[in-house]
Amino acid sequence: MEYRQLGGSGLNIPVLSFGTATFGGAGEFFKAWGSTQLDDAKKLVNLCLDAGVNLFDTADVYSGGISEEILGQALEGLRNKVLISTKATFKMGDGPNDYGSSRYHLVKSAEDSLRRLKTDHIDIYHMHGFDGNTPVEETLRALDDLITSGKVRYIAASNFSGWHLMKSLSISERYGWAKYVAHQAYYSLLDREFEWELMPLGIDQKVSTIVWSPLASGQLGGKFRRDQPIPQDNRRSQGGSHGPETDFERLYTIVDALDEVAEETGKSVAQISINWLLQRPTVANIIIGARNEEQLKQNLDAVGWNLTIDQIKKLDAASDRDPIYPYWHQRQDTRLNPLPKFY
Repeated sequence: MEYRQLGGSGLNIPVLSFGTATFGGAGEFFKAWGSTQLDDAKKLVNLCLDAGVNLFDTADVYSGGISEEILGQALEGLRNKVLISTKATFKMGDGPNDYGSSRYHLVKSAEDSLRRLKTDHIDIYHMHGFDGNTPVEETLRALDDLITSGKVRYIAASNFSGWHLMKSLSISERYGWAKYVAHQAYYSLLDREFEWELMPLGIDQKVSTIVWSPLASGQLGGKFRRDQPIPQDNRRSQGGSHGPETDFERLYTIVDALDEVAEETGKSVAQISINWLLQRPTVANIIIGARNEEQLKQNLDAVGWNLTIDQIKKLDAASDRDPIYPYWHQRQDTRLNPLPKFY
């Protein structure tokens, strides 16, 4: 397993991590992701560790805390061998302070996550989304205090816009507080908007990317194909997906290119989609999920090899799209606004 340094920190993490949003399956939304219970969770954890994947990603909101509970039980006796990433911000109750990134909510959320995970510290603590109601200074000071107390090792953002992240980094630098070292973001061959602003920001500020949904809710997993019925046994069809409506003609053009590369490499469409991401600037880690052991084994085989430059260019061309303003204007003169270097 390859390890990469996480942003401007000294922490090294595997290029793949295991996402546990499938653990629990409480509620219709997370049931569509999966409903893995403890016995199967232990098997998946052991498969990951055997492959060198020692980073496990969860969130308090996944199945209302059940995912954290199952992960904590599955990792009993293994804590000194693994890294745990979890998140806070989204709604965890009906009270007026049961959501957001206030000091009140973050301190309580961290303590609740520690209890559910059966651990005394969180290795990477993400703000699951940006809270526009709470002063950024309050959020970052609370996170810095959690680090000082030993309850959190590193902090990261998730689903921020460029100005959210840059403002947060600036305030941390101003007051000497801990900085976000990573941004967990949605990025795939199907949806490349991350490249327009967040990737250049990450390069400039040494903020690594942890990718979620690398297969675009399963649409790049090999089951969606031109002139075939849309499969119904996937997360998106069952109501467990994020993001805008799919442009299927564009999806099928990308899958056509993936099929060509699959024939050249002998790898699956899903493995190629993940490997393509590992060649992109700032990407330190990709979160893979699985409902069963076979899916996990397939995803684990996405590493240990690399696409050729010609294959990457073929996939880039098939998945390219015109950016929105002001990015299309900035691309008119790349001397002033150089694009990230992909090859």
